[in-house]
Amino acid sequence: MEHWQIALFIMIGYLVIALIVGILAGKGQDSSSLEEFAVAGGKLGLIVMWFLMGGAVFSAFSFLGAPGWAYEKGAPAFYIITYTAFAILPWYIIGPKISKIGKKYNLYTLSSFLKLRYQNKLLGVVVGLIALLASIQYLATQLTGMAHIFNIMTEGRIPFWLGALVSYGIVVIYVATGGLRAAAWSDVFQGLLMIIISWVVGLAIVHQLHGSVGTMFTNIASETPEFLEIGKEGSNMGKIPYTTTILVSVIGFLMWPHLFTKSYASGPRVIKKTVLVYPIFALFLVPLLLVGFAAKGIVDANAIESADQVLPFLITTVMNLPGWVYGLVGAGALAAAMSSADAITHNATLETTDGIIRAIFKNISDKTALVIMRIGVFVIGGLAYIITIFGGQGLIVLLLGAYGAIVQFAPGVYSALYWRRATATGVVSGIIVGAILNFYYQLVASSTPFGIHAGIIGLIANVLVMIIVSLLSKPAGNEEEDVYLRS
Repeated sequence: MEHWQIALFIMIGYLVIALIVGILAGKGQDSSSLEEFAVAGGKLGLIVMWFLMGGAVFSAFSFLGAPGWAYEKGAPAFYIITYTAFAILPWYIIGPKISKIGKKYNLYTLSSFLKLRYQNKLLGVVVGLIALLASIQYLATQLTGMAHIFNIMTEGRIPFWLGALVSYGIVVIYVATGGLRAAAWSDVFQGLLMIIISWVVGLAIVHQLHGSVGTMFTNIASETPEFLEIGKEGSNMGKIPYTTTILVSVIGFLMWPHLFTKSYASGPRVIKKTVLVYPIFALFLVPLLLVGFAAKGIVDANAIESADQVLPFLITTVMNLPGWVYGLVGAGALAAAMSSADAITHNATLETTDGIIRAIFKNISDKTALVIMRIGVFVIGGLAYIITIFGGQGLIVLLLGAYGAIVQFAPGVYSALYWRRATATGVVSGIIVGAILNFYYQLVASSTPFGIHAGIIGLIANVLVMIIVSLLSKPAGNEEEDVYLRS
């Protein structure tokens, strides 16, 4: 049996197991319950929550984008370690507050969280729409990763479109049937798999190519020292772009709507314990970054279509490892992509239904909303698939682009919890201005002033507009406002 056939067999085997785990997780639960589908009854434990949260950072960018950035840009790739370690910390304070508020008012989404606090349905629509756009952009990173893995690990025999379709199809099926609980238990299985594979394979590649990590960095420093520098002459990224990239990632991490759903799905104690152990996930990214540095000077940039392909290219072409290694790395990368795709897909349909559809059709029952959410999983999945097939951006670019949109929720969220004077008009105005600026600099302009991340430019304008408009408009002064501020 040829290497690619062994790899394909292992990856298909992994997908079958992931599907079974996801479907079985929802067995015995009330399939007609909106609360069960949305927040798993609000009773997820520490281990499950930890792996569910891990899926938010261990995605396709971990196995493909992270090594690709380390190979292409060098030292700037370490932004990933920085934001992974520190972004979660504010959740220790705001997570329990969000959890209490969610349980008191039976909330499922970020849209409902902000809509209730500011008593404004338009705000729910705006948040739902931006969350949908950002989620599809984020999902495109996961589908691209899945497609690359299947294509390269089978030596081109599985085309890009088919690899994305098969692997993401599995995600869509178990999310539509089992909701958050299916995503959570699938992430436990996927998390264990990718943690083991990342360390074993990552360190094996470094040692086989360079002998040791120290030798590898010594060689790079002597040949291209600027590769290991930030903001110096010849380096691949300036200080301002690097700093604002970290900033948009740190602030934006907690603003992903699926984090609010996870807050509602667990209690304050579980949230605090999750925060304390979560930074360990940053350690699991280290060997994958080292793989990118190991490829420097060994892989010809002209030999691969994009830097995102450097890890699978090393394994299949440069090192000529056995087929079972192909398969294990492929399974690990698929697990990383799927563990993010399931949570994002699940939450995107929640936000769309709760924020947009329920604002248009006001008297929808929970039963009807649940049907719409299940259908929405397939619709949103289809949109993300189309963008993936016809798009062409790299994984990190897509990821940071999504963060630039999602970070615009931060002023409204923190003001909801800590600033009484904030108004719905101010928050809506700020989000719209921030999102427009972010998308303008991402999609229209060729560069940003001083290299500042587009999301940060939007966020600065967002904060200024929100404060000014809030001070010029009248606050709602409702009962919910007091509950939010006291929680």
